[in-house]
This record gives sequence, structure tokens and C-alpha cells, in this order.
Amino acid sequence: MDRLEDFVWDDTPPSSGPAVIRTYVMRLRQALGPEAGARIVTRAPGYLVEVDGQETDLGRFDSHRERASALAMAGDLAGASAELSTALSMWHQSPLQDVQSSTLRDIEVRHLEERYFQALSWRLDLDMRLGRHADLVPELWRLTRENPLHEGLAAKLMLALFRSGRQSDALNVFHQIRAALIEKLATEPGTELQQVQQQILASEDARLAGPGPAGVRPVTRIAAPSPPRPAQLPAVLPDFLPWPPAGPRSPVDGPASMLSDSTAPPRETTTVISGSGGVGKTCLAVHWAHACRKEYTRGQLYASLRGSSDRPVRPSDLLTRFLRDLGVPQARIPQDDAELEGLYRSVVADSKLLVVLDDAHSAAQVRPLIPGGIHSRVLITSRNRLADLEGARTVVLGCMTEDSSLRLLSTIIGRARVDAELAAARQIVRICNGLPLALRIVGIRLLGRPHRSLAGMADRLARADRLLDELSVGDLSVRRCFDAGYQTLGAAPRHGIHAKSALRILGTLETGILSTAVLVERLGCSSIEAEDALDRLVDANLLQQDSSGRYLLSNLTQAYAREQSIALCEKAPQVA
Repeated sequence: MDRLEDFVWDDTPPSSGPAVIRTYVMRLRQALGPEAGARIVTRAPGYLVEVDGQETDLGRFDSHRERASALAMAGDLAGASAELSTALSMWHQSPLQDVQSSTLRDIEVRHLEERYFQALSWRLDLDMRLGRHADLVPELWRLTRENPLHEGLAAKLMLALFRSGRQSDALNVFHQIRAALIEKLATEPGTELQQVQQQILASEDARLAGPGPAGVRPVTRIAAPSPPRPAQLPAVLPDFLPWPPAGPRSPVDGPASMLSDSTAPPRETTTVISGSGGVGKTCLAVHWAHACRKEYTRGQLYASLRGSSDRPVRPSDLLTRFLRDLGVPQARIPQDDAELEGLYRSVVADSKLLVVLDDAHSAAQVRPLIPGGIHSRVLITSRNRLADLEGARTVVLGCMTEDSSLRLLSTIIGRARVDAELAAARQIVRICNGLPLALRIVGIRLLGRPHRSLAGMADRLARADRLLDELSVGDLSVRRCFDAGYQTLGAAPRHGIHAKSALRILGTLETGILSTAVLVERLGCSSIEAEDALDRLVDANLLQQDSSGRYLLSNLTQAYAREQSIALCEKAPQVA
């Protein structure tokens, strides 16, 4: 039901979404008639359409691809080409053009078009092996016009022209795509295209000449296309990594050496990077992933699990997407959760795969997504510590030191500006409490206002009632970050007090250093109940605990907690 709502209303469903969906399904069943309509079955948590793979165009497309692969392996290149031609003839323009759902198109269209292009490229290669060079030239001219920067298609067109006795036309194709690449992308053609050009100029490679139309070189088998190698890692933010040379940020519950070398990811199969919102978990995970990605030849998968939202991603949805990304045909992907997990682990069992799972909600959410083999690696980020995730090493990110904070600010606004007002810069980093997100926001605001002094910014931040208002720019917001962490505290426990209530109480205190006795006094609860609530805040990284057992509340968290306390008082009914 959640996915249907996202598709129908593009991620902004109304509160009446489920009821409206039920009405739509009822009307759809009526429109299809009793026989077809009965195949839409209500199945928690949504609906199931009972349909065989051969009853869908995509299922039939995949069947033709599979038959083409079997024929090619047996040496029947003509039969394989015919099967692929049949599969490709089923396509008409871009998929889902008549579906008014940008969310559905964003999720599905890219991988569908990639499957189409893989089949097309394979069929072209087969026809080249069959000596159909002259017949391919018109089609390749059209394809290269539609994809003017696609070097693979240009290389095929150059080969087809050369093998058809049109050497000058083949070289013209090279010059045209080279000019387009330089103009549009400011880059030269890749190695493959340059090699084809050099071989045509030398007329030296028998592979280029290929078999003529009158005869086909004897071939016993041809390999099917290799499976996709996903490369989904986001870009690294270099100015968000203020680690060595001057020293690492210290995790709150482990040795500082954990992060002593930010370029060397941990060697454990599964690593959880935990910390409060805005502390740089995602940045570190992506940085580590890029540092070691070349080791993982099967590719890199990345997904946001939306664990800090009120609608975390379901593991089964991600398993389905991962299997598609790894080249498993949709028709072969099961609906049952256990079968999905089993197929995923079978597909990647002996692979070197890197998986980055960002913003996880719980251990239960990530367990099905962890490959079973020893050659893969998983990096997980979470606001919660996921202590119940078996076999995982946890790195808890604390706040940056003052020196690291100053370096981060300097990378954004320039060293000279920081040195010119060093006292004000130190005041800013103290108020931001070493939180990278807060410092990045301040840096961006100062960068956009080159004439504003750092002292003036420090004065604005020093006002407790304005602090979180100042720490917001564009779509970056410290308050929004805390909102997400606040919501992860979940429902009230069966016994004791709610962690949200405890946090609001902490926001009314004058100090950020406290003990369980303070909460016992304020809430009139037992010490066990107070300790449970505080431990829940520690697990959610909204509170820290030092070696002496004292609880530490940062000034930013305290400002947020104070806002929540005031907001609750304003909502309470007034007594005359």
C-alpha cells in the first residue's frame, strides 16, 4: 500500500490515501471484468496481481533473451540474433510513457532501458559476427544520431562501414564523435574508440575486416553479455572530511585510533557507523567505499533505507531492486520474502560486492541485505547503534575537536578569513559543538556573505533562541536533523517514561551535565525508569555518557529539546 501511494501521488500521498487506493482497486476490478478482476488479490500489506511471466511484455522479452543466450552458447548465431530481434520488436519508445507517475518512472525506467540497450548491443554484435555489416549501417547511423555521445555505438558503426569498404566514412564518424565529445564534455574519445580508429588507419587487424556477406567464420559458441556491474556510490564531499593529518575525531565509546586513517576502511565484513544526525556518517561511509571500491569487482550497491523517517524502506523492496541491478530478470524475482533473501544471497555468494546501506533504522531492516559470502563488504550508517546486529563492528562518531572544526571552516571560507578573526572562529566552532553539519551550514552562509564578519555570525549564534534558526541554509538544517532523530524514539514503553518526555525535560535544565537523579526528581519516577529513558537517548545518539557514568547533553541538542518542551506547553489546554 505504501508503494502504491508513492506511485499514485508521487511521494506526497494524502491522509486518505489507503481509502482512495481501495476505491481505485475496486473500480479497476470492475473495469477488467469478473475473470481478470479476480486476479487482483488483496494480500497484506497491499495487493497481489496473479500473472504469469509470459502474460507480460517484459516477461516475454526476457524469455526471448534467455533463448537467445542458449542458442548463442550452442553456436547458432543466426537463431540467437532472430530471438533478440523478436524481443526488441516488442519495444515502442520509452517504457511507461503513458503512466502519469514520475516516481514510478524514476524507479523503473532506467533499468528497463538499460536491459533494452544490452539486448540491442548484443544483437548488433551477433550480426557483425554473421557478416551483416552493410545491412547494419543504416540502423547504426540512426542509433548514433539518437545517441551522439555513445562511443560504443560509434565504434560499431566505424567497423560496419570499414567492413563494407567505406574506410573514409568510418574515419569521418570518429572525427564527428570526437568533436562532439570535446564540445559537450571537454574530453577525448576513450581507448576503445581510438584503437578502432588506429586499426582502420593501418588496415592491419583481421578482426576489423571480419567475414564477408558470402561466408561466416566458423564459431562454436559466443558468450552471453556479462551481468551488469552496478556503480551506485554517491560523490564524496571532500570538504566534509576534516580528519588527519592533525588528528581524528574520537568515537565516544572507543579508541581514537578507530578513525586514525580515514583512507583505510575497516577490514570487517560488516561495519556500522553510528552517530547523531549531521555528524558525518554518510560522508565517512561513502569516503571509505570509494577508497576500497576497486577491490569489489562485482560492483557497488548503494541505498538509503530512510530509517530516520516515519516510513523506512522495506527490506523486500530493496532486495528486489538489488537483484534487478545485478541483472536478475524481473520474471525470476520471487514475491516471498524468504525466497527473495535466498536468491539474493545465492546470486552474490562468491562475488566481491560492496554494499552501502545508509540511514538504517534497525538491525532487522539490514539483516536480509547482508550477503552471506565472506568476499563482500557492507557499510551501514545509522543514528541507532544496532548493537543486536550479529558479527558487525560498530564505529561511533563523536564530535570533532576544535582544531578539526577550524580546518573544516577554513576549507569552506578560506584560511585567511579564519586567521583574520581567529577568536570569533573559535567561538563559532564551540557553539557548533564540533557538529560537521552545523559548521558546514555556517561556512556556506559566510561564503555567500563575504562582507559579514565572523564576529557578527558568532553573535547571532550566541542567542539561544535563534541558534537553530541560524543553522539552516537551503535544504540543510540542524533542526530537521534533530526532528528525524526525535521521531526515531518511537512509541512509549510499556513501563516507565517516554524517552521524548525525558529529552524535553533535559531541555529545561541549566546545565548539559546530569545524572539519573536529576530526571528522577523532575519526573517523579524511579531511578530504573529514568535510567531506561536516558539509555534510550544514548542509543539514539541524542545523549552521550562519559566514563564516570554522567550523561552529557550538547548545547545544540539542548536547544532542540527546549524548543520541543515549549511547543508542548503551547499545545497544552490553558486552565482559567
